[in-house]
Amino acid sequence: MKPDAEKELGPVQALRDDPRITRVGKFLRKTALDELPQLWNIFIGEMSFVGPRPLRPDEILVHGNKRTKLQDLPGYEERHQVAPGLTGLAQVYAPRDLPHDQKIIYDLRYVRRQNFFLDLKLIFLSFIRTFSGRWEV
Repeated sequence: MKPDAEKELGPVQALRDDPRITRVGKFLRKTALDELPQLWNIFIGEMSFVGPRPLRPDEILVHGNKRTKLQDLPGYEERHQVAPGLTGLAQVYAPRDLPHDQKIIYDLRYVRRQNFFLDLKLIFLSFIRTFSGRWEV
């Protein structure tokens, strides 16, 4: 992100073609290299390979003139019953720029249906998506 990217609206989710993102940032995102630091978090046990993506509690969801803190969304607390993950249902099946209030639906579905085989499937599909260059679909 460019310096002072959150100055105007505060912490909001980046969208496709967001003017706050630098060329280097676009490259890192397109190649999924921006995910590498999270492997350290998995290694030290703060994250899992599969689970709801970690969110910033102070992040704001903007719909037109309406602003909502993520922590005030229904289901926000329930999604924390499992460790956050590098990939999950929303990352595999939802559009990248889907707002957090709709991604939480995927997160809650994962929390309720979590099992070893679902995790294997999501890891496999994530690898295919990443290495086929369709990460940013």
